[in-house]
Amino acid sequence: MADHGAQHETVTYPGARLPDRAYRVDANGVGIAVAEWGKEDDPVLMLVHGGFDFAATYDVFAPKIANRGFRVVAWDQRGHGDSDHAHLYCWDADLRDMRAVLDYVADGPIPVIGHSKGGSLIVQMADFEPHRFSHLVNIDGIPCKRRAPDISEHDRTKMLADEIGGWLDHRRQTAVASRKPDTLDGLAKRRQRINPRLSVDWLRYLVTRGGRLDADGWRWKLDPSMRFGGFGPWRPEWAQLRLPGIGAPFLGVLVTEQEEMGWGTTPDDLAGWVPPNGRIELVQGAGHFVHIEQPELVLDMVMDFLGCA
Repeated sequence: MADHGAQHETVTYPGARLPDRAYRVDANGVGIAVAEWGKEDDPVLMLVHGGFDFAATYDVFAPKIANRGFRVVAWDQRGHGDSDHAHLYCWDADLRDMRAVLDYVADGPIPVIGHSKGGSLIVQMADFEPHRFSHLVNIDGIPCKRRAPDISEHDRTKMLADEIGGWLDHRRQTAVASRKPDTLDGLAKRRQRINPRLSVDWLRYLVTRGGRLDADGWRWKLDPSMRFGGFGPWRPEWAQLRLPGIGAPFLGVLVTEQEEMGWGTTPDDLAGWVPPNGRIELVQGAGHFVHIEQPELVLDMVMDFLGCA
């Protein structure tokens, strides 16, 4: 039997730094874990993580931004990291949680950076509450696919019934479930299957930040009822449709190396959709987690965009 107790080792990663402050914000009864890097009186900049991630995925990137004079704020979305698990998860609930954190940390418009799902969240939030944002940076978070053709009302109803039935079956199966335990190295290697471009050293560090050590081994803190694509009711193309209406300066960062967790969007896909105040940058030779692969490059792009270079 594996010696899980030996997994208490301290795991570090070059450049990674724990938050300077950590606290909780109440989001309509759901406790949201918030992390901050930098001085409390510096201007606020917000980071929004992607699906199946958590604020600690910014443990390298966030301190670099804080060192440029920002109070960097990130939070674990409901069901992720140290935030509360909830009975239900949906896109609108994530938006309400984001609003609760914004209300707590900022009085006026601030710059915000969103990765993957977080990038789509900030696009939608900026579409209906534009006064909250001074600049938007979207890191590989602009899903793009051809909209489904219209279908008959009968077929639409049948599809909806099938989707709801499948969701209810999943909820029943996971009501008392827990995530599969493993050793620290085992959990890191499992994560590498969907993050193949990230080093095992980084993923081992990530396990100690987004996982917990139980009596039977390490497991992710992520709510076991959550599954890939379970953002509904939401369609990926809605983010693209909202882009032209974004009023704040917008920077979209895309990558050339496609991965399982990425959207696969190319600059050509967004031709004609970029907002008037926006631009798209393509990072060659990088994958979906470009801010982890090449943090200095992305940092320089962001600082130049914010006029802080």
